[in-house]
Amino acid sequence: MEELELEKQWYVLHTYSGYENKVKQNIESRANSMNMEDHIYRVVVPEEEEREVKNGKEKVKMKKVFPGYVLVEMIMSDDSWYVVRNTPGVTGFVGSHGAGSKPAPLLPEEVKSILRSLGMNTRHQEINFEVGETVTIIEGAFNGMTGKVTAIDEERAKLKVNVEMFGRETSTELEFDQIDKL
Repeated sequence: MEELELEKQWYVLHTYSGYENKVKQNIESRANSMNMEDHIYRVVVPEEEEREVKNGKEKVKMKKVFPGYVLVEMIMSDDSWYVVRNTPGVTGFVGSHGAGSKPAPLLPEEVKSILRSLGMNTRHQEINFEVGETVTIIEGAFNGMTGKVTAIDEERAKLKVNVEMFGRETSTELEFDQIDKL
């Protein structure tokens, strides 16, 4: 059973422009209905806020960072490849050389850079933090300090941690990969 040795990696899908969010929904529902949740993990449409002023009013809208592309975190197997490749709106994988060859995954540095720029966690880890728990900060401005978890946002993989500085508590928002359990 060599499938267990495969690890999840990020791949880039080419889609019809304008259908990125529909492709995301389709892949998520197909992964669910075809029992592929243990092979297809996260689907991301890279977007950023764009502010524009029209008639003196500021409007914020989401702009696609890579129009026509969707990122998918998955374990590449014949089945998961088939499910994603045959999702309506997907025209193919980037980095696939055709003739049934599987695509090349994104490099870890590329993934980290893209996800960080979108304000997302780079490691999708199953860390079970609890409110009130004391943690050590291992990265960022508060590196080396300990603090208490006050809130957890699993969707964005971030936590709020209170750190004591100069005799008073300061709240900071950190990503899961910036802290360790004490």
